[in-house]
This record gives sequence, C-alpha cells and structure tokens, in this order.
Amino acid sequence: MLALTACGQTQTASTAGASVETKTPNSPEYKPAFAGQTRVTGVKTKTPFEGKVLNESLKSPWGVTSLPDGRLLITEKAGTMRIATRDGKLSEPITGLPKVNSDGQGGLLGVRVDPDFTSNRMVYWSFSENLPEGNLTAIGKGKLAADEKTIEGATVIYRAIPAYKGTLHYGGRILIAPDGNLIISTGERSDKVTRPLSQSVNTALGKVIRITKDGKPAPGNPFAGQADALPELYSYGHRNPQGLAFHPVTGDIWEGEFGPRGGDEINRVQPGKNYGWPVITYGVEYSGAKIGEVIQQKEGMEQPVYFWDPSVSPSGMTFYTGTAIPEWKNNLFVGALSGMHIARLVIENNKVVGEERLLSGESQRFRDVTQGTDGALYAVTDQGRLYRIAKK
Repeated sequence: MLALTACGQTQTASTAGASVETKTPNSPEYKPAFAGQTRVTGVKTKTPFEGKVLNESLKSPWGVTSLPDGRLLITEKAGTMRIATRDGKLSEPITGLPKVNSDGQGGLLGVRVDPDFTSNRMVYWSFSENLPEGNLTAIGKGKLAADEKTIEGATVIYRAIPAYKGTLHYGGRILIAPDGNLIISTGERSDKVTRPLSQSVNTALGKVIRITKDGKPAPGNPFAGQADALPELYSYGHRNPQGLAFHPVTGDIWEGEFGPRGGDEINRVQPGKNYGWPVITYGVEYSGAKIGEVIQQKEGMEQPVYFWDPSVSPSGMTFYTGTAIPEWKNNLFVGALSGMHIARLVIENNKVVGEERLLSGESQRFRDVTQGTDGALYAVTDQGRLYRIAKK
C-alpha cells in the first residue's frame, strides 16, 4: 500500500495572548474553582513545525503506539490492528483478536506493547466485548506472530463489570506503568441508569483501574482489603475517560475525559480519589438541562486541573519528551474530536498555564496521539488519517 503525499500545515508563531477559545460557554454561570482552570492564556509555538499526512486509508483508527523499531501499531475500531512504517505504508490487517462489539462507541480501542516486546512480542489492548448480559470494557493480551499477520494466544485478562446493554462510554485507554502494571480507563456507559455507578467502588464503571499483566488487582491499590470495594480500582467518579498519560517528570497519571455539553476535563489522578461525576460537573445535559444538584464543587471530590466549555471532546493524549522543539518539553498533547485539533497544554506545577490548538485547519477528529521513537508526534483521526507532527 502506497504512502500518500503529505499535506502539511506549517505553523510558526510568536506571541501569547487571549484564550484560544472564543466561543460562548454553555454555562457561563459556572465559575472555575481557581484561576487558570479554564480558558487559560493562549500560546504559540515559535519553532517552525508541520503536520504531514502519511496515510489516509485507515478505517476508523482508535489507538496508536510505537513498536521498538520505530514503526507504529494502530487499532481500527472494527476489530483489526495494522502496522504502519514511518513513511506511512500499512500492513495488511492483523487478525486473531477476540471479536469486538463495534456498535456505537465500541470496538477495538487502546493498545500498548510490552516494554520487553523485542523478546516477548506481547501486546495489550482494550476493547468492547459482547456478553449474554450486555457489553463491557475488556482487556486482552496476546503475542504478535513472527510474520506479523496474527495475534497468537489472544486471551481476555480483565472485564470491567457490570456488563450493560448499551453502546456508549467504554473509556478504553491503556498504559503500561514503569512497575509493569497496566493502567486502564473505563466509562460509566452514559445512560442515567449507569451513571451513578461511577460513584460506586463495587463496580468498575467510570474508573481508572490498576491491574497486573495477568489481569489481577495490582499490589498496593488504594481499595485493597476494603469490604464492598473492587481491589483493582485506582480512582473513581469519571465519566468517559479516553485519555491517559504518565507525566515524564513526576510519573503521575494524567487523565482526560469527556464532559456532557461542556465540562471536558483534564485530571491528575491520585490513588483512591473521587473525581466527582455525576455529582459535580462543569457541563450540562446535551438537551441543555442541568445535571444533578447543579454544583461544581464538593468537599471530598477532586477538581479537574483544567476543563473546557464548550466541549472539545478530548481523546488520546501524550506528553512530549523530545528535544527537537524545546518549548514543547513536558507539554501535554490531547487529541480533540469535536474540537478538530490537537490541544497543546503547557503545564507548570500541575497547573495549565498555556494552551495552543494545532492542526485546526485540517478539519479532522483527532482520536489519539503518541510520541514516536524518533521524537516526533504521531496522530490518528476518525476519518482515517495518520499524521506525523515534527519540526519543519
């Protein structure tokens, strides 16, 4: 398959100024809890860079991660994986994975490869699985065959209970921590009947979860040994978290999640903490109706580090640790779906101090972004594109 010609967007800039958000908020009466929690000062990258389209024939790609040799492993929503070379050439679909339910927001979702992939060839992924009682977010693992055509020995190691007969809000990101454990995100399945379960520590909906590579609760989890709590839980009170990343300096888990209409959040996830949904939110129902007690702050519930209103629909995200564009060092890059850009967030002392919108002229729904072994950023879009974003 041929790589397509690059269509680039070169950006140079200089000055900082007003917020990059110019639209009216859905809920102007909802005041932030602290300065800089939303609509922070806009910044501009001074180093010339460009976003090149390497390929545009992917089929609803959802997750992208690097292989040790610099190629990219990409999931496609319908249930296959692809390998892309750095110049955008795609492999044939990789088969052998468990069947996914790709209805609605479901499908083959986040993906990571084992840190020891070179020797063990293990891959871990998140997907929406059909069970007789409904659908749920599941985690699978298997070995990429030597010929790279199939996943061998695919097994499901974890299921986020309870299953529910719906097709929304699976969460679906997955990370591998330095200690070898898996960090995964699950959604609360959207509907009003399941929403309250994000506040329940005896369900796995609306959570950040920490498990071993065999799917067992990881040692040292905050709810271990607590009656009526699932020992795999790490944090709770999340809505639909599709972004997870480790801060390269502190090692903290950062998470991004969709609000309803407004109230998209970036959180710094701490063990055992409650992130508030659906009790507190900076958003409203899609109908415009208010949610719950119409409160944005409550004791015992964490505030987001940052929120957007109106929504940008934050999905996959990564921190930049490259050296080619020095001003990006340790910045967080977040794919925005409805926002149709990649958000660059400048973070200092766990607070957002600047925001920039990259590739906003491409009219693409950016589903995931990762850093390649070459230090460039790579992003996939719902419309099937693979981008390389790097110094010009």
